Amino acid sequence: MGLHHTDLSPDVLGLLREGAVIPAHPLALDAGRQLDERRQRALTRYYLDAGVGGLAVGVHTTQFAIRDVGLYEPVLKLAAETARAWTDRPLVMVAGLCGTTDQAISEAKIAVANGYHAGLLSLAAMKGSSVDALIAHCEAVAREIPLIGFYLQSAVGGMTLGVDFWQRFAAIDNVVAIKVAPFHRYRTLDVARGVALARAEDRVTLYTGNDDHIVLDLVTPFDVRRGNGETARVRFRGGLLGHWSVWTSKAVELMQRCRAAREAGHVDADLLALDARVTDCNAAFFDVANNFHGCIAGCHEILRLQGLLEGIWCLDPEEGLGPGQKAEIDRVRVEHADLGDDDFVRANLARWLA
Repeated sequence: MGLHHTDLSPDVLGLLREGAVIPAHPLALDAGRQLDERRQRALTRYYLDAGVGGLAVGVHTTQFAIRDVGLYEPVLKLAAETARAWTDRPLVMVAGLCGTTDQAISEAKIAVANGYHAGLLSLAAMKGSSVDALIAHCEAVAREIPLIGFYLQSAVGGMTLGVDFWQRFAAIDNVVAIKVAPFHRYRTLDVARGVALARAEDRVTLYTGNDDHIVLDLVTPFDVRRGNGETARVRFRGGLLGHWSVWTSKAVELMQRCRAAREAGHVDADLLALDARVTDCNAAFFDVANNFHGCIAGCHEILRLQGLLEGIWCLDPEEGLGPGQKAEIDRVRVEHADLGDDDFVRANLARWLA
C-alpha cells in the first residue's frame, strides 16, 4: 500500500515521529452560530505562533456537527490556507474522518485535496461492528490517506477496542500514528501492547489524548513483553488534544520539558507533580463533573476570556457550560495561572485578528 496518495514528505513524517504538539482546532462561531472566519483564522495563527507542530481540524473539538451544516470542507480549507500563508515551516495537518466507510473515504478525499497529511479516524459510527469489519473499514480508508487511529473515550461515544484490534490496526501499511484517548489506564496499555505485538513501535507513533494523564503519558516508558523474554519499550511521543487548544504556548513548553526529561533518562519530581495540576485544569475545561457535557464550551470559554473568541456558541444550542463549570474554570485560572498564556495572547491578539 505505502504512502502513495499523500506521500508524507520526510520532514512531515519526521515531525510526526519525533512527537508534535497538535491541538484539536475549535470552531469560531458568531452570535448567529455561523462561521466567524476572522476569528477562525486568528485561532490558527495563535496555534502556529505558539509553536505547535501540527493542527487537527474537523475533529471532536471542531464539532462533529460541522458535517451537518456544510462546514466540513470550508473549515478544513480555511485552516490549511491560513497555515500556509502564516508560516513556511513544516506542519502535520490532520483531518478528522467520521462515519461509515463511504463517508470516511469521501472525507479522506476532501482532506487530501486540501493538503492534509493524515486522517484521524473516528470509529464511533461503526459501533457494534466485528473486529474484522472494523479492520476492513480502516484498510479501505487507509488506501486514501495515511491514518491516525483514534481510541475515543466511551463518555463521548467511543467503543472498547481490545489488544487484538490494535495489533491488527497497527499492522496496516498506511497507519502512521494512534491517538490514545480512552481516559483509562488498562485500555491505554492495550494499545501499547497491540502496537508492540505488531512489531510496529518504530512505524506507528503514539500520541496521547488521555486528558487525565497528559504529563505522565509523555514521560512514562511502557514495557511490553513479546514472549521469549523480549521486551519492547513503547513511548508516547506527542499529544493530539482538545485540551491543547487552550493555553497552547505553555503546552508547547511543557512538551519540550517532557521530551528533555525523556532524552535525559531522568524525570524529576516537579515535572511529575505537574501531571496532577494539568489534570485539575482539564477537569474544569472539560466539565468532568457533568460527564463532559461542557467539554467544547469550556475550551471556548478560555478562548473567549482571552479575546480570541467572541462567545462560547456551539452549533448545537443545547451545548454550553455545565452546572458549576464556570466557577471551576475561574478557579483553575487563578490557581494555575502559571500554566496559562494570557500574556502571550494579549501581546499578539491584534495581529492575529488583523
